[in-house]
Amino acid sequence: MAYIFLDESGDLGFDFKKKKTSKFFIVTCLFAESKSPIEKIVNKTHSELKRKHKRRFGVLHAVKEKPITRQRLLKRLSEKDCFIMTIYLNKNKVYTRLRDEKQVLYNYVTNILLDRVYTKRIIPIKKKNVDLIASRRETNKFLNENFRSYLNNQAKNRHSIDIKVQIKTPSEEKALQAVDFVSWAIFRKYEYTDDAFYNVIKNRIVEENPLFP
Repeated sequence: MAYIFLDESGDLGFDFKKKKTSKFFIVTCLFAESKSPIEKIVNKTHSELKRKHKRRFGVLHAVKEKPITRQRLLKRLSEKDCFIMTIYLNKNKVYTRLRDEKQVLYNYVTNILLDRVYTKRIIPIKKKNVDLIASRRETNKFLNENFRSYLNNQAKNRHSIDIKVQIKTPSEEKALQAVDFVSWAIFRKYEYTDDAFYNVIKNRIVEENPLFP
């Protein structure tokens, strides 16, 4: 079995006059042969929080945690047998026609990243049981189903591999909390030129490319 955990940071808004609109959008994959070591990291890091800081349902969110918590989780992850791939998108370079098709753009970015996972042989071709678990970003069932079928078809047509695509919340799938921290750390590097947390996990990053150079 192989697992790909997927999350993103930033937003796909293009009204740069709004204060909270990000300049970059990051999609990150965390690959692991087993999800148990990743889950243990999340559980251990959460158990170290003081009682008043413990999150409901045991869910850690990188953006909400203290620096020491971020450092602990990322350091532990950097010591595990896992790999990270990411695509970063400078939104100023996105074609005008894609700016109004956010779901199409998201599917496109994600598929390119997944394609690179196979091209780079992060997942051995002999691996037939692959679970891709994406952090839920949509509540619309139609959009989620569209995302699932799109990635399934792309993987089957381009690499002759069936992928079981699931969309879950971080409370349902603890390993998604780990990739949330990773994606957040990479996002900080590009959005705020802050690579302090990125450097902790840098040794596990096997590819990091822009979508539109």
